[in-house]
Amino acid sequence: MPSGTVENGRLVVAGARITSNTPKNAHVIDVSTHWLVPGFVDIHNHGGGGASFTSGTVDEVLKGIHTHRLHGTTTLVASTVTVDMDFLAQRAGLLSELAEQGEIAGIHFEGPFISPCRKGAHSEALLRDPDPAAVRKLVDAARGRAKMVTLATELPGGIDSVRLLAEHGVIAAIGHTDATYEQTLAAIDAGATVATHLFNAMPTLGHRDPGPVAALLEDERVTVELINDGTHLHPAALELAFHRAGADRVAFITDAMDAAGFGDGRYRLGPLEVEVADGVARLVEGGSIAGSTLTQDRAFQRAVTVDRLPVEAVVAALSANPARLLGMDDRIGSLEPGKDADLVLLDADFGLKGVMRRGEWVVDPQLG
Repeated sequence: MPSGTVENGRLVVAGARITSNTPKNAHVIDVSTHWLVPGFVDIHNHGGGGASFTSGTVDEVLKGIHTHRLHGTTTLVASTVTVDMDFLAQRAGLLSELAEQGEIAGIHFEGPFISPCRKGAHSEALLRDPDPAAVRKLVDAARGRAKMVTLATELPGGIDSVRLLAEHGVIAAIGHTDATYEQTLAAIDAGATVATHLFNAMPTLGHRDPGPVAALLEDERVTVELINDGTHLHPAALELAFHRAGADRVAFITDAMDAAGFGDGRYRLGPLEVEVADGVARLVEGGSIAGSTLTQDRAFQRAVTVDRLPVEAVVAALSANPARLLGMDDRIGSLEPGKDADLVLLDADFGLKGVMRRGEWVVDPQLG
């Protein structure tokens, strides 16, 4: 609960909402040996179940969304990767329809407005400076459903694009950037509020040149994304981020690509070919990490059992904080009367046992 962990509590669901009133003849499920936490909110997710949000058909995108629901993500922002601008605008139209239908919470454009120095798994040939007119084209194509745009704000047009996004109520995220400490501060002052997968695809923290990491960690206006899959971050980096930013400024993300919930093999991330082996996705050419195969239930379990973070802090990072970022915390992100009945049931070892979305079981715990 927002007030902390409640032992031997009771939660009542009526229809699609959590309520404080127990209906007559209510069906009772005994979960006394389990944890009940809010549904997970993933603000950075490129696909899953073999499907890409950047290039898949509607049915394939829906399959990817459902794959993550099976792992506890009841609210998802669909992220794109760098492709041709006209094609990206077309994808924005398709994804905006799914947002209007309530299947996704909105669209996150990661690329093409990023630094070629920190491109990661993005096609360098398709990268471009964050010209405000180009940024506006994508925002308009999303028909009010653009939630976030990742920018290398040090590039020409970067600061003006941050201001443009802020004016339109779209999150400006600093990522895939080669910015200095000072340039990062200028972007935050202009309205940037998110660090796209902190530490990854940006300069490392230096003792004379602290770079973007220090600026993003120290500023109270910024929420930092973290990929807690054991590959993208050393546990010490994760601990540093929680210690410096505080539990209320961290959002766990998956940065998942097609292979999440699907398996090893060859995939495509935009125009680039990816090899997934032992659950780690890397570009075939160059070997850069290419997103993740992470699901949020695994991120939760790892955070509590391996990283030894308090359950309350992990719940905030997976639910309340990203819900607040999206401006949806009046409906999701915590277990409170009046909010959507988005729930995840975990056993004593934090393994997933049940998922409810808007009052309907996605994963039925079958506990009687």
